[in-house]
Parts: sequence; C-alpha cells; structure tokens
Amino acid sequence: MKKDDCIFCKIAGGEIPSTTIYENEEFRVFFDINPASKGHCLIVPKEHYSNIFEIDPEVAGRLFSLACAVAKGLKQVLDCEGMNIVQNNGEIAGQTVFHFHLHLVPRYTGDTVNVKWVPGEADMDELAELAKKVGANI
Repeated sequence: MKKDDCIFCKIAGGEIPSTTIYENEEFRVFFDINPASKGHCLIVPKEHYSNIFEIDPEVAGRLFSLACAVAKGLKQVLDCEGMNIVQNNGEIAGQTVFHFHLHLVPRYTGDTVNVKWVPGEADMDELAELAKKVGANI
C-alpha cells in the first residue's frame, strides 16, 4: 500500500525520478541525492512501512539479501574499502523520512562519514536479565 504524502513511496513508484541502480516488483535501489560518500544508495520497499517495527519479516529478509548483492556490486565498481549499512527508526534515532529504508554507505580512507559512538560499559547482571526479558518477547 502506498502512502500519498510519502516521498519514498513516490520515488519507489516512479512518480519522482531517481537514479535507479536496480528495481524489481518489491524494491527500488537508488543513489542518495545527498550522499555521505561516493556511491551512497538507498534500498526502499515499494510497500509503505514506517519503520522496522512495521515491516514484514519476510520482506526485510529479502531486502537484506538484496543489500548483500548491492554492496558487492558497489565494492566491485567503486573499489571502496568498507561499507556501512545504516537503518534508522524514529526521530530520536535520526530517521527523517518515515518510510523504511536501508542506507548503503561505501567507505574510503579519509572520507568524512561518521557513524561512531562512545562505547559504554555493560553491567553483566543487567544484561542477563534483559536477555531473558527480550528473548521472551521474540
């Protein structure tokens, strides 16, 4: 189902032009017009899902399988040294377009991409308790 006011629904549906790398009946892969690095692209399902909490698990599996193929294609063509796979959910996490999408960001020595955080220190008892609670909800 398409959402009328969603820019990614319009791009995925071909209503708004994009530099499309690959497309099938379920997904469109296109270059980001505000790239973090050369080759930065997005994989967008044609079906509207706001975030990971809404996406169908089977669709997500096919999307990530496609991401592997796209990443390998980018590496072969661009000879990048690494790749960040980024997917944000919710405004607090940096999501700005509320249509599930996966960023593939090729990495190069000396680039200005920053996807880092300061590592914290975990409490092992707290982790064990949290693992039980989360595991029970999967």
